[in-house]
Amino acid sequence: MRSWRTSATSTSAHANKEAQFYAREGDKVRCSLCPHSCLIADGKRGLCGVREHRAGELFAMTYGLASSIHPDPIEKKPFYHFMPGSTSISFGSIGCNLFCAHCQNFSISRAKIGEMNLTEITPDDVVEYARSSGARSVSWTYNEPTIWHEFTTVASKAAHDAGLKATYVTNGFIQEEPLRQLRGLIDAMNIDVKAFTESFYKKICGGALAPVLKASELAVELGIHVELTYLMIPDHNDKQEEIDNFCSWVANSLNTHVPIHFSAFHPDYKLTSVPRTSEAALTTAYERARKAGIEFVYLGNIWAGDKDDTHCPKCGTKVIQREGFSVRSTNLNGAKCGKCGGELNLIL
Repeated sequence: MRSWRTSATSTSAHANKEAQFYAREGDKVRCSLCPHSCLIADGKRGLCGVREHRAGELFAMTYGLASSIHPDPIEKKPFYHFMPGSTSISFGSIGCNLFCAHCQNFSISRAKIGEMNLTEITPDDVVEYARSSGARSVSWTYNEPTIWHEFTTVASKAAHDAGLKATYVTNGFIQEEPLRQLRGLIDAMNIDVKAFTESFYKKICGGALAPVLKASELAVELGIHVELTYLMIPDHNDKQEEIDNFCSWVANSLNTHVPIHFSAFHPDYKLTSVPRTSEAALTTAYERARKAGIEFVYLGNIWAGDKDDTHCPKCGTKVIQREGFSVRSTNLNGAKCGKCGGELNLIL
């Protein structure tokens, strides 16, 4: 089996991959990959830090460069309704198009080219890593995968050709055209909805909420399996009204069968003075989501008991039991409830 991390390599061979989704505007180029729509002067990079303008062309600096490669339980992403109990080979690079003050992966999301060891990989390498680890899918995660677009799309195609699935763990901050290009390439997305107010996105993340909602709605429309994560940060995004508004949007603009993962915050990066999320706050969010009609609600980063299990929304039967990342399927008939035949929005 291959080592999951190799020594530092030169970025020169991969830094010359021309980016997609940009146009010239005078002596600058306008990137149209994410909603920042950066106007980039010659020799400069966009806000993500990994797309560079050189003499009228935009280049994807991290094409084929990985910071992290590791096999994970698919539940760790988290995906609870996509290939439960399977292994996914996870890849991350560097950079991000948001600037979250609470980022738990800031060592790679804020890293710059040349600052850390990166491993050169090809699409064929991605498939080989998956096969050697026994993975059934490839996950683009750890940092923001949408800014790695040129590589993840080509490598996901190679994964599909090899009989594997491909997933994104993403902030959903992407424009419509590149998102549409993911149809048929990315099978599942866990979209991290950071909060449900524009003020939080502007102040804490340096972004905007509206494009994330639009991208989530489009992903569902495109037939991509979508699960949502909402990290509850005390006194920042955990007010009951905000949680209710989030749940109402899921029910009315997505679907009541889209799984929601409410996760506990732990102090990190620039928000070390904020306390951990209480179990009571998470339980309240769980109950309000269920009251709003959301069929599959889960709690993360705490011991959740049966709130980590999947129950049939039609008859209430427990169909999947979880303990940590250990999964035991019970009362399933294919992807449906074995007792009543109820739909579970489950991809096995």
